[in-house]
Amino acid sequence: MKKYFLPAILVLLTCCSEKLMEKPENLIARDKMVTILKDLAVVNAAKTTNVGLMRENNVKPMDYIFKKHGIDSVQFVESDKYYASLPVQYESIYREVESRLEKEQNILKKAKEVRDSLKLLETERKREMDNAKKQKIKDSLAQTSGKKMQ
Repeated sequence: MKKYFLPAILVLLTCCSEKLMEKPENLIARDKMVTILKDLAVVNAAKTTNVGLMRENNVKPMDYIFKKHGIDSVQFVESDKYYASLPVQYESIYREVESRLEKEQNILKKAKEVRDSLKLLETERKREMDNAKKQKIKDSLAQTSGKKMQ
């Protein structure tokens, strides 16, 4: 039993270090792949919330992504399959995608907070101007009434 243990370990180590897939000639660089997958996530989210708008404008999400990044579907699929054959690297790519999406989400939240506070200030300013106008009208009416009584 012990004499089979060492060869079995060597076979397992050899198999685990073997690449499942050869690197494609037109492999998309890791950073570009992260950007493409992030954009794809955003477009898919938009597609689920604004289906009608996308249909009206004849937007095809995958065509948009491919055109934007200057790639084709074969290059994307081959690159995705290659990275998927390297689980640690593939997980790292998706963690980076998630991180970028969270950063964008935080930026959008802050922008919304600023926009909302500006709207609130504008509303308060309009209210103050309306109150000032009303006060001016009251004052002019009071002056007019006072002149008639004299």
